[in-house]
Amino acid sequence: MSSRVTKGLAVLFLLGALFAGYWGLVLSRQPVPVAQAPVAQSVAPVPAPVIEEKPAQDLTRQPVLVLANDIPAYQAIKAEDLIVERLKVAPAGSFSKPEEAVGRMPWRPLSAGTWLTESSFEAGGALARMIRPGERALALGIDEIIGAGGQLSPGDYVDVLLYIPPEQPSTDRSAQTVAAALRVLSVGALTGPVNEGQDDQGVSRDDRAQQQKLKANARSVVVAVPEKLLSRLTLASQAGLLRLAVRSADERNLERYWAGDSDIALQADTANRNIIHFDQLNMQANATSRASGAAPRGPKPVEVIRGNQMTQQTP
Repeated sequence: MSSRVTKGLAVLFLLGALFAGYWGLVLSRQPVPVAQAPVAQSVAPVPAPVIEEKPAQDLTRQPVLVLANDIPAYQAIKAEDLIVERLKVAPAGSFSKPEEAVGRMPWRPLSAGTWLTESSFEAGGALARMIRPGERALALGIDEIIGAGGQLSPGDYVDVLLYIPPEQPSTDRSAQTVAAALRVLSVGALTGPVNEGQDDQGVSRDDRAQQQKLKANARSVVVAVPEKLLSRLTLASQAGLLRLAVRSADERNLERYWAGDSDIALQADTANRNIIHFDQLNMQANATSRASGAAPRGPKPVEVIRGNQMTQQTP
């Protein structure tokens, strides 16, 4: 083969190699992305949030703090033990906020549904919360006659009268007012309101109605006695027969007591306490007889029996 042909083939192969390289370079390049116009997307409208309308609170109702669980005595009250009820009429002295009771301990067991007051956390029974310092609660035995015909009620004011019978036929009899204007705390099992006129929550409504029916058959009455008159009344209860005389409600003694005047019995006490002896009644009867012109009665004759004979002699 001639050198001319060899050179021609070499040039041809070189051109082919250049073309293959150029074509490979073109194919290896990434195509430039064509910018596309943004397509408008249809967006569904978002519905507006539904706002729940809360019913307006009744302004005529008042919040009252009530127990949701039973609470034993001397156990601290927790927030989960309380609920707030809205009542048309709030009980007197009731709490309205949980902060007023959380952490406090009642002195007696409280059942669920009980509204809380200061009395729930004050130690002592109903009688102890009916009197003030300087007063004592004293029980007296009564019957239908002594207890004013069974018509006594807690909150009444009574005078305690004493009749002293003679120990011997010649001993004088007397009557006197031992203590005046004593406040009745309870009649039998029926108790009155505690101080400031608040009802005791330890007694249910049904029990109180039952006690009211049995009031006429009560055999005891408890009165509030000033400490200075306590010994006198205790001695009088053993010395003779007592009577209870009811004072008029128009004197407003209970209203005065709740206003802070607890010395009503001491103010009504007198030095002689209206002591009347039986001889004084005889003297008044004799004076009445003389004033009317009637002859005074002489000594009663004595019958003397000797065998079958009976005579009367005037001593």
